[in-house]
Amino acid sequence: MSGIIGKKVGMTSIFDTDGKNIPCTVIEAGPCVVTQLRTIDQDGYNAVQLAFDEKKEKNTSGPLKGHFAKANTTPKRKLVEFKTFEDEKTLGDTVTVGIFSEGDFVDVVGTSKGKGFQGVVKRHGFGGVGGQTHGQHNRLRAPGSLGASSWPSRVFKGMRMAGRMGGDRVKVQNLEILKVYPEQNLLVVSGSIPGAKGSYVIVDK
Repeated sequence: MSGIIGKKVGMTSIFDTDGKNIPCTVIEAGPCVVTQLRTIDQDGYNAVQLAFDEKKEKNTSGPLKGHFAKANTTPKRKLVEFKTFEDEKTLGDTVTVGIFSEGDFVDVVGTSKGKGFQGVVKRHGFGGVGGQTHGQHNRLRAPGSLGASSWPSRVFKGMRMAGRMGGDRVKVQNLEILKVYPEQNLLVVSGSIPGAKGSYVIVDK
């Protein structure tokens, strides 16, 4: 598995050779710098750490400044480890969208949009209680019964209820790469990916 760190630009659509309109997402992917190499002897596992997106030096801590200086690069905002890469990497190497080609299938990991505190209809797709008739006037979007009374005299763990929604790590699998623009560091993948515009995503082969 090899991958890259990117940033969600937004959604659009393109036409394929058959004239079919395909919804797709544009991702600004890389260039990323190799800032650390994990080895079994030193760390107990093999991995390559990539860094993406410029960060002001005044907002970077001293230890991180030293970390980036070892790789001979400027401070970066986002650091991600990738377990394996198809070819050998050395400290300070640059990874670009050139590792992908049209027709490849990728997994995209991101953080979904936070929705705040939501009720059961929005959060879990409940249908609401009853209809708008039979004398009820304020129970349309209510959750209904939470369980029995005398036994077990408690609400079972895992009961779907209102609460905070979104802001979760989400992986969308098997998205096809429709276009690669190496000059602009852009990837166009089919379908939608999690997160708001400008949020960081991880694109894995």
